[in-house]
Amino acid sequence: MTPRLELSGRRVLLTGATGGLGRVLAERLAGGGAELVLIGRRSEPLEQLAVRTGARAIVGDLTDGEFVASLREQVRGVWGGAPDVLVNNAGAFELAPFAETEPSAFERVLAVNLRAPFELTRAWLPDMLARGSGQIVNVGSVAGRKAFPGNAAYSASKYGLRGLHEVLVEELRGTGLKATWIEPSAMDTPLWDRFDTEGRMDLPARAEMLEPGSVADAVCFAIAQPDAVSVEEIVIRANPAARRC
Repeated sequence: MTPRLELSGRRVLLTGATGGLGRVLAERLAGGGAELVLIGRRSEPLEQLAVRTGARAIVGDLTDGEFVASLREQVRGVWGGAPDVLVNNAGAFELAPFAETEPSAFERVLAVNLRAPFELTRAWLPDMLARGSGQIVNVGSVAGRKAFPGNAAYSASKYGLRGLHEVLVEELRGTGLKATWIEPSAMDTPLWDRFDTEGRMDLPARAEMLEPGSVADAVCFAIAQPDAVSVEEIVIRANPAARRC
């Protein structure tokens, strides 16, 4: 039997809450007793998720610099201070050959996957440091460790986020704060609906991808650790042979 997740009263700010991983993660965290502020672009599914999880919803686009800058005061209006945990989960994905990657698409992916985590971490870090506690969880990707064709924008953002995270880990040693890197391989989410994953040899088959719940469990495991334990990195890969058994 899986032990019950205990996160009572833990204040968690989660971006990308209406995505495949974000939705499952919000439900897991709420089930463990966490207090949530959920950020997402799509108003209706975000509001529905907020109702199900007892969360506060903030609708906005992380490519909008003014919106990102406003989040500090919006979240302070809910909790009066910094969250206990910031989960940088929101992600944008583009798949195109290098020479066909439009600069606008490149900039959009970097804005969501790299700049927004930087801005949000920077917004809350001083308060967390002053308090002597807090956790930053960055959701990365195998594409931030291994190069794949067609991933120029996405890999650039995820390699960059991993570098940003590793600097953060070193700077936070001895402060009481934690930084956790979650690195999954491809997950079976609606992100892949616009691609022919079965007909393309350069893409993983959806049946061999990770389930979002497995990655959500890893995030929850890291967050649920006692203050004296810091989980700095969790690398998660699908095990297709086991799924076929």
